[in-house]
Amino acid sequence: MDAIQGIGFDLDHTLAIDNHLERVAFLRLLKSVSSRGGRVLGTLSDQIDGIDRLLQRQRNGEFTIDEAVRLFAAERGLPNGDWFVESFREIAVGSVEEFLVSLPGVDQTMEELQKRGIQVAVLTNGWNPLQKRKAEQVGFRGPVLVSSEIGERKPSMAAFERLLHVLGTETRHTCYVGDDPHDDITGAQAAGLQTVWIDWEGRAYPDNVPRPTHTIRAFPELLEFVPQCVRAS
Repeated sequence: MDAIQGIGFDLDHTLAIDNHLERVAFLRLLKSVSSRGGRVLGTLSDQIDGIDRLLQRQRNGEFTIDEAVRLFAAERGLPNGDWFVESFREIAVGSVEEFLVSLPGVDQTMEELQKRGIQVAVLTNGWNPLQKRKAEQVGFRGPVLVSSEIGERKPSMAAFERLLHVLGTETRHTCYVGDDPHDDITGAQAAGLQTVWIDWEGRAYPDNVPRPTHTIRAFPELLEFVPQCVRAS
């Protein structure tokens, strides 16, 4: 294994979990639907299922978060979604402190990587200012690349090329840490990076995608294969 000099990180379910923060933001918007003359669609369970489907389509890149919110409003008979977009963004970003929980050991591991001279950056699909606020909340100190701003989404090679440029490290000396076998592991390996799958949930790795270079069950395990690689040329 080539010496690691730079590490890229996924954010959601890798550095932290947000406890369905965006779903909750949509649910809180429902309080304003009736007062603005909109329709309530089905039971609460129906509403949650619909919101989750909408968010999944947004995360798959079908449309932006603003477009998702406007669609949410339009489906309820409220074609002018500008107020809902502004409100959703305010609710979601304002909920980060309440909902976001760092994975155990993230703070200590990041401090140790800094001591060892390892370059770090986040590469995440999502939208700003939400993702940068999440990174701030977990205490991440480094560049945060977000798909809504860089115009590229994982697993595209272009997204990982942007990561390499920001880290300033060569491909063979760089690894990417993430929880998603497709977007994180397959995407990073296609770009030539070493990969670390963080499996803190104890899931089975799918058979139809390339295996990661390493698998860890807890965040501090990342340090086990970094020490001998520090500041290597």
